[in-house]
Amino acid sequence: MSNLREECGVFGVFSPVTCHIADTVYYGLFALQHRGQESCGIVVNDDGLFNYDKDTGLVNDVFTREKLDALGSGNIAIGHVRYGTTGVAERINAQPIVVNHIKGRMALAHNGNLVNAFELRAELELQGSIFHTTSDTEVISYIVTKERLSQPSIEQAVNAAMNRLRGAYSLVIMSPSKLIAARDEFGFRPLCYGQRSDGSYIVASESCALDAVGASFIRDLEPGEILVFDKNGIRSLRDHCKKQPHKLCVFEYIYFARPDSVIEGCSVHATRMKAGAFLAKEHPTDADIVVGVPDSGLDAALGYSIESGIPYGMGFIKNKYIGRTFISPGQKSREDKVRIKLNPIAETVRGKRVILLDDSIVRGTTMARIVKMLREAGAKEVHVRSSSPPFTNPCYYGTDIDSKENLLACNHTIDEICSLIGADSLVYLSLSAVENLTPKGPAQGFCTACFSGNYPTELPTDPRKNRFEGKISEREKEHHE
Repeated sequence: MSNLREECGVFGVFSPVTCHIADTVYYGLFALQHRGQESCGIVVNDDGLFNYDKDTGLVNDVFTREKLDALGSGNIAIGHVRYGTTGVAERINAQPIVVNHIKGRMALAHNGNLVNAFELRAELELQGSIFHTTSDTEVISYIVTKERLSQPSIEQAVNAAMNRLRGAYSLVIMSPSKLIAARDEFGFRPLCYGQRSDGSYIVASESCALDAVGASFIRDLEPGEILVFDKNGIRSLRDHCKKQPHKLCVFEYIYFARPDSVIEGCSVHATRMKAGAFLAKEHPTDADIVVGVPDSGLDAALGYSIESGIPYGMGFIKNKYIGRTFISPGQKSREDKVRIKLNPIAETVRGKRVILLDDSIVRGTTMARIVKMLREAGAKEVHVRSSSPPFTNPCYYGTDIDSKENLLACNHTIDEICSLIGADSLVYLSLSAVENLTPKGPAQGFCTACFSGNYPTELPTDPRKNRFEGKISEREKEHHE
């Protein structure tokens, strides 16, 4: 899916002994690389001394052996991979954010988006706060730091700060002696923890990162829960639990998470197969072969094939050395990358009626090119199936869709979209099917606002991705006037 982007991934480690902990964070971030390919960072706590490095680029490009060694040893560390849905793609916006204040040092990494970040930042600036980044993560760090001045501990400061934060946030926070994990009251973004055989505790956005560092999964954090890891073990603060309905972003299952992850007890791979099976039930179609768009459409294609009885085939070879097309800064660059990222296997599709599965259609340009490639490879018919409903509304909780103007389904009917992408037919998964993707069904508690328009929170007053830049320039203009 070439035009949808997610905020980022977070990772934290608390070890009972001092060790070269940066390597563990490196492997964890590598496993979470799919959640953000714009920038990354690691902070290591060596007895209260924070050593850190962060930069734009992929994990294995930024963190060379020399840089990991330079981070030194420690017993607590946090890391972050970012694709910014607020703030420009510059090194200064890379996370984690490190703060030095009168109550001690703190490092913080964040996954999600606040809906009241604009108002909080304006309030803080009027009180004299000076911001160095254009991301809402720095707003969270200021709120936590401000609360720490009057609270007896860092965890109580986080607890108090959550009274003021609105929207999506899964956090890992490090003080000189503690690792803290926190999840917003709705549970928009995933967060889980586990333990390794050496006693180390691991916190991560997805369970696949626990697997990557040899940790056994323990459980997901509850929405609104704060977990504290220190020399005395683990403590849970639940003051914010069950205050809001559970609203996990359903697109974690459909697209964002890795297929080998398990989120809130449900296999991502199995959920995507179920989406494909629902499509086959809802709209049976005569065809000769089912293929998926790598990588996010493959599981749904397999589920469609099993349910329909139509053979599954490998329709494309993916160039493993090309990043996700959505990382490209411009449309022309995205289109060029589609050509070299995917190559159809003519032997699979030649002369056949093809069912083509992908996770979604946002702007349609990439899908149009993929359909064209299949036809050029000899496909007789191409029937496109999307394992999500049409995107008709912006997302304000960490997915990079901040307006309706670029959403294809807002401006065209399904028949028109089918014609625009050059398909013989087009079908989207129904919203009712989406709500039943997991065994718990609607009781699971999904946020489906991007499909339905039913938002669980108030909406931001300024939804633009770079809203802070606009606010700053306007204030500067007013000052000069």
